[in-house]
Amino acid sequence: MRIRPLLVIALLLVLAACGAGPEGAATASKDRAAPIQPPRVTASTAPTEGDTATDTETDTEASQVSTFALDVDTASYGYARRTLDEGRWPEPGQVRPEEFVNAFRQDYAQPADDGFTVHVDGARLGDDDNTAALRVGLQTRAADAAARRPANLTFVVDVSGSMAEPGRLDLVKQALHTLVDQLAPGDQVSIVSFSDTAMLVASTTPLTARDDLHAAIDRLAVEGSTNLEDGLVTGYRAADRAFRPAATNRVVLLSDGLANTGSTTWQVILDRVKEHAGKRITLLSVGVGRDYGDELMEQLADNGDGAAVYVSTIEQARKVFVEQLPANLELRARDAKAQVVFNPAVVESSRLIGYENRALSTEDFRDDAKDGGEVGPGHSVTALYSVRLRAGASGQLAAATVRWQEPDTRRPAEVSRSLNAADLTGELWTGSPSRLQVDVVAAAFALYLRDREAFGMDLPMLGEHAGRLAATTEDPAVSELAGLIEKARAVG
Repeated sequence: MRIRPLLVIALLLVLAACGAGPEGAATASKDRAAPIQPPRVTASTAPTEGDTATDTETDTEASQVSTFALDVDTASYGYARRTLDEGRWPEPGQVRPEEFVNAFRQDYAQPADDGFTVHVDGARLGDDDNTAALRVGLQTRAADAAARRPANLTFVVDVSGSMAEPGRLDLVKQALHTLVDQLAPGDQVSIVSFSDTAMLVASTTPLTARDDLHAAIDRLAVEGSTNLEDGLVTGYRAADRAFRPAATNRVVLLSDGLANTGSTTWQVILDRVKEHAGKRITLLSVGVGRDYGDELMEQLADNGDGAAVYVSTIEQARKVFVEQLPANLELRARDAKAQVVFNPAVVESSRLIGYENRALSTEDFRDDAKDGGEVGPGHSVTALYSVRLRAGASGQLAAATVRWQEPDTRRPAEVSRSLNAADLTGELWTGSPSRLQVDVVAAAFALYLRDREAFGMDLPMLGEHAGRLAATTEDPAVSELAGLIEKARAVG
């Protein structure tokens, strides 16, 4: 069913009220020349502490720059999938639209080097030439698993009483057994468990002693309460002792994130994690369980220069531990940030969808002391904007720049790409790349779950688009999205 013209016109304008590849690559201008320069930051244009430009629509004459730290987390989508499968509506505060979008494959072209490619495209909305969706995609080169550097992995496993629920510790143990069999002989593993207190279950063990690691995993058993602070401190101490400068050093936290013993003050735990991240030990937080401390696990990953994922089935755990983790142990970029500069002569207003807790001030972009996001091999990061164009305006619409530091040397680098107003494709649902359409549906679904209103569309309309795109892309993940929308209809 085709959307009525007025509804299409309202599509991203309603988004503003919510607050919240190879295909299409030819639509972006391929220049790497200097982008539109950000305006000089003054007291009237600089964001105030705690202010995020995503909360309200941005008038580009007042502030034409959008700056944010990159984020490859997908935990919000994974946990929403779990709750909807159980017939529950996700808690609004646990819905982060950017993590829904970043859960989907993008098909952006990969760079030839260890940096990024920048992809910029967009589509106009319906019969209103003044509204459009803009997409900024960033992509790193995939890893050659055979050529990767060795890894020091420290697994910090929650064995508190809440982990007795089926789908928690039993799932974690299955995943760890499988991962140990996938790692290379040059890798080393330590295992820490925690409940009332933390315990070193296996000190630094080479993968040539796999049987010892399997035995240590088998000894993990549920007991006591959740002293998350002691678990992380003990885990990072073990990672410090095992640290090898030429290796990838990572702590992997597996927990439901429900800290109730020791220091449960978030800032104390986050400060400890951030201190170790500065020593080149990154963190992957893997969430499990029906009741899940989503916000704490996400903040731990952000402060630990890592990523947050959520798993609820052995198939999802296998994807994280067997397919993703071994291939993505290395980093391509540290403290990566993006900045999109809109041309106020062309763009009247703009809105970044999501990234509320990753927003940065304009001057933070080239301040390498300011924390960004860590991005591994083969990762894509997507940012969607809704924009209102000035009537009849032409020329450069926006320029997107990504800045990062090389993981070992901390040498900064940047790459940019721009998009002209004339490069916008036709009507979103009929003339734009299918992956852009999937991104819009994923973002709209997240906003609907959070705000009960998104893009001027309801759940039946979202389901219609998702079903069509599932057939077009032949992507099981898009088919799953269509199914989740139907489950949301039943719950809602």
